[in-house]
Amino acid sequence: MIFDLDGTPRDIGFPDARLAESDPNGLLAIGGDLSLERLLSAYAQGVFPWYSHGQPILWWSPAPRMVLYPGELHVSRSLRRSLRRRRYELSVNQCFEDVIRACAAPRDAHPGTWLVPEMISAYLTLHEAGYAHSIEVWLDEELVGGLYGVALGQAFFGESMFSRQTDASKAAMSLLAEIAAEHPFQLIDCQVHTDHLASLGAREIDRELFQQSVSSATRATAPALGRRRRRPAAELRYAA
Repeated sequence: MIFDLDGTPRDIGFPDARLAESDPNGLLAIGGDLSLERLLSAYAQGVFPWYSHGQPILWWSPAPRMVLYPGELHVSRSLRRSLRRRRYELSVNQCFEDVIRACAAPRDAHPGTWLVPEMISAYLTLHEAGYAHSIEVWLDEELVGGLYGVALGQAFFGESMFSRQTDASKAAMSLLAEIAAEHPFQLIDCQVHTDHLASLGAREIDRELFQQSVSSATRATAPALGRRRRRPAAELRYAA
């Protein structure tokens, strides 16, 4: 069943995710807006917006769900060597807008983008409010990779990543997993399966477990994730 959110209050919440469509997988609702209140309500229930130019706002909760538990990050020998040998530096929340716009840029395999201007504006608002965060990967003074997502309590909802150099997005994920272990974040939501994420240790879990995990994690307290200056990727615990 697909629910119509047009004309509903921003804080009305979302229907039970178990009512989401199986084809297309996870489509739960349509319409509404990308206000701060509605987005926070969506993420608290494990729901996220995803749509393209010319489409209404589409809200999703796919099953199974791809997640990365911080202690399960897989760092191959080749990635460890890469982290040690490449001159990457990593930072947090230093240039959120640059990261999200890099994620929105067309790619060879996907010439379009789901990050329409309204989405970018909405996540910039989330960032300014302290909920959306970015990890940046630098080579000298050039931004060569990164990711961004939304943090609620002890849950981090990954949204997108980009890479312009070998292993740059993997370096960003490595820092996120390190932060998650200390912050702490109980889980990192990766939304849907990709081979790239699976190679890093992310795995699919069923809807019931995901919803239970999100409910617990988003209600748990955690300190704010602030800005962090650049540090060499070689200093990551996963580079050892």
